[in-house]
Amino acid sequence: MGVFATLATTLSFAIAADGLELAVIGRSGCPWCLRWDKEMLPIYPKTEVGKRAPLRHFSLDEGQPKSITLETPVRFTPTFILLKDGKEIGRITGYLNDAAFWGLLEPMVERSTLSQ
Repeated sequence: MGVFATLATTLSFAIAADGLELAVIGRSGCPWCLRWDKEMLPIYPKTEVGKRAPLRHFSLDEGQPKSITLETPVRFTPTFILLKDGKEIGRITGYLNDAAFWGLLEPMVERSTLSQ
């Protein structure tokens, strides 16, 4: 069982002061989820973006997340959804590598700050 299945039910989360969170949606056995867990999970909370948008984990093994408002259902994993006050404001589908992840996420977080 991967990190997503266990963290989705046991991880407590903190919402940033501006209401931002990053929902990480995975599923058991997803090789790209496991790669993200190995490469990014240990460092994400230590980064500036990680402090601005803390992680919140969900597992598709348990169905679509019901405690957040999504624009469309999640079909592929991992999917990263930037939330503001529990509502989707941006989405990254898939994980290739750290450069692609940061290259997509950082501007999304910046745009969320500009739209306030």
